[in-house]
Amino acid sequence: MTTPATPRAHQQVPDAGPPVSYESPIPIRPATLGDAVASEWTKIRSVRATLWTLGVMIVLMLTIGIVAALLVAAEGGSIADEPVLGLGFFGVLLGSICVITLGVLTIGSEYSTGMIRTTLTACPGRGRVLMAKSIVFSSLVFVVTTVTATVVAGLQSLILDGAPAPAGDWLRGTVGVGLFIAALGLLSLGIGAIVRHSAGAITIMIGVVLLPLVLALFMFADNLLGLQRFLIDYSIPNQLGGLYGSTLIDSGPSGWEPLPLMLGLAAAALGGAVAILNRRDV
Repeated sequence: MTTPATPRAHQQVPDAGPPVSYESPIPIRPATLGDAVASEWTKIRSVRATLWTLGVMIVLMLTIGIVAALLVAAEGGSIADEPVLGLGFFGVLLGSICVITLGVLTIGSEYSTGMIRTTLTACPGRGRVLMAKSIVFSSLVFVVTTVTATVVAGLQSLILDGAPAPAGDWLRGTVGVGLFIAALGLLSLGIGAIVRHSAGAITIMIGVVLLPLVLALFMFADNLLGLQRFLIDYSIPNQLGGLYGSTLIDSGPSGWEPLPLMLGLAAAALGGAVAILNRRDV
């Protein structure tokens, strides 16, 4: 005779004992700015865009600077009354397009691939993420631009028998130019964070660089002469020329004056980017 099965409601469940706590051997702590900087450095040095854009920039600065000096020398020209640093202007101006592109891609590529979600999950502080990107990107651009500008200026001095530039001119033509181009790159980074579309942000930045001069060329009316002069004076090519001591017209920022103007624009763009990032879901 079989014993009837005990109903489930009356079955005894063995005591599992107190819950076992687990402690990870890996220390867990909030992400810091140093962690974010290390992460961004890993990103920027591991993508091909960095190598291509900065590589093309270096080639443009070296090629145009040296060719300009060789052409002046071949024509028997002499710039004994002026320093040779101004010959590096055109190479830096074209190379700045590469910096603009890299600045936008530094954050725009993360939006296009969706990597920005992973970045913000690992480091929820959006201002900290943008600051880390700014520190890594601007430092890299500053070093590359300054070193290349110094090499170009030295080669041009060897090719041409020009008057030695004062120390202040050398400092503006190398370190000053490096800081200016790095600030221009930060402006691009801020615009890229606001727009979140690489092609659109690059188009906007190229317009910022070239459009004021293009518009000024077609302002023939007398009542537009003031606006025309303003657009030329504060155009980015003219400000860059001011660091070399060779502006398009006699007025406008010169010497070190273009640098705080560009730094102010970059700070405004990055501040707006932080405000907008904090209001968006992603």
